[in-house]
Amino acid sequence: MKHRVSVFVLTVLLAALCAPPAWSQATATVKGYAKDPHGQPIAGATVEFANQDTGQKYNLKTNGKGEYFSLGIAPGKYKVSLIKDGKVLFYFNNVPVSLANEENATNFDLQKEAAAQKNQGQAQMTPEQKAKMEQAQKENLTIKALNEKLAAANQAQQAGNFDQAIAILKEATTIDPNRDLLWFKLAETYRAAAPKQTDPAQKKQMYTEAVGAYQKAIAIKPSGAYLNNLGDAYAKAGQTDQAIKTFTQAAQSDPTMAAQYYYNLGAVLTNTGKIDDAVQAFDKALSLDPNKADAYYWKGVNMLGKAKLEGNKMIAPPGTAEAFNKYLQLQPTGQYAEPAKQMLASMGETVETSFGKKKAKK
Repeated sequence: MKHRVSVFVLTVLLAALCAPPAWSQATATVKGYAKDPHGQPIAGATVEFANQDTGQKYNLKTNGKGEYFSLGIAPGKYKVSLIKDGKVLFYFNNVPVSLANEENATNFDLQKEAAAQKNQGQAQMTPEQKAKMEQAQKENLTIKALNEKLAAANQAQQAGNFDQAIAILKEATTIDPNRDLLWFKLAETYRAAAPKQTDPAQKKQMYTEAVGAYQKAIAIKPSGAYLNNLGDAYAKAGQTDQAIKTFTQAAQSDPTMAAQYYYNLGAVLTNTGKIDDAVQAFDKALSLDPNKADAYYWKGVNMLGKAKLEGNKMIAPPGTAEAFNKYLQLQPTGQYAEPAKQMLASMGETVETSFGKKKAKK
């Protein structure tokens, strides 16, 4: 019986000696590199190998060149993740690590991956989606080109080179003639260049060109501001009736700025001697903005134009003195303060504000 036990023990010992040690499992080599979306190495990142069967994880670090290397990864299928500052930048699933492969290289090139994802996304698009994307890309390129033209034109105008600015803006309108802003900028440049002309005919031509450009801007996008500036160009081009009509349209189209547009209308009517119409325009401006001081002054000037002489005394229409005094109340040191005082004196009136002489209280 003892002999049989000894034989059994000997057999077990021989089997144990023939079995490979538990710690002698073969491991594979892995290596690779990591680059950011600009093609630069990603240093100090973690490359995590997570075995998709056992859950075992290996964490490797990239060096200053963005490279990593290890000799001790067990064969299997892994999820390999690139992690930087706790954020997963990219990962691959089902990456095989085998003894047969001497390198087992897994590279992270984020620039190439982004391009590949973009191409894949485009490949999955419907024809309509592709057309929209291409249209958007084309639009972005057009906008970029137009912005460059606008910047160049602005720079030329600031340098006093109006001819160059106009040429650049005209070229911009050929790139895309359906943008109201381009025509408006061109019109503004013509209008700014006109006063610089020494030849009256050339000056008038500049204003006429401005009128045409404003009209094209308005045809694309009606705007009170565009109409207002068109009215000014009409007036300076000598087309008074068109100016009056346009300022009225501007006021009606944009109630928020109507006070200014009615004031501009009153100015044109004043310059053409249409006194009653001018007073009405200034009254409309003041009804919308009671603090518009200049409107009171020019209202007074127009009313004074209807004054009559009775003996040696000038009798102005009722409300004339009140208009000048209201201006002085709002603008006691304004540009028209002295003329307003002189006109009050010519009527035998006194300045009735806290900044001048007051009438005695009854």
